[in-house]
Order: sequence, then structure tokens, then C-alpha cells
Amino acid sequence: MRATRRPGAYNCGLDAALDVIGGKWKVVIIWALAERPRRFGELRRLVTGVTEKVLAAHLRELEEDGIVHREDFGEVPPRVEYSLTSVGRSLNAALEPLAVWGDEHVRGVAPH
Repeated sequence: MRATRRPGAYNCGLDAALDVIGGKWKVVIIWALAERPRRFGELRRLVTGVTEKVLAAHLRELEEDGIVHREDFGEVPPRVEYSLTSVGRSLNAALEPLAVWGDEHVRGVAPH
């Protein structure tokens, strides 16, 4: 993971974490990869509304940050799978309470 993603120092750990997951789609991508590795087309279908260009860019950024692993099988036709690294799995675990909070307080969904 890059030590600094943007010029200047972070104010706190939360500031640094939000820089990694910032944007509309990154958290949803991480959530979609929590179950198992997925191919690009599968992610495109799961992350409703994201464009191919934005999905590809976010996957590259998440890979650069050590959150996502990209495995190219070197086959024809091309087969590439994306999965969470151990850092990505720990980030997903940290996001879980936030998801529960969002369900309860924003979406109005009862806790499990």
C-alpha cells in the first residue's frame, strides 16, 4: 500500500482509510468480493450502475492499495479474477459495522 495517496499528511487513521475507500463504488466492489473471487463481468453485473471504465479504474486503484488481488490466468479467451487480499478482508470486516448502522438508521432495515 502506498504510504501517502495524496499530497500532505493525513489528519488521522480515519482520514487515511476514507482516502482508500473514497468514491461511490469502492466499498460496493469490496463488498461484492467478500464472498468469493469474481470476474470483471460478474462484478459489473453486481455493482449496478457502475460503468466499465470506472469499475476498471477502481479495481486498479484497489489493487495498487493492496486491497484487491488481480489474477490473470493467461488463457484465451482472457480470464481474470479479482479477490480480496488479507488487507482487503480486514477492511471489509471493519466496514461491516458501518453497513449494519446504515441498514438500521438510514435504510430502516431491522438488525439480523
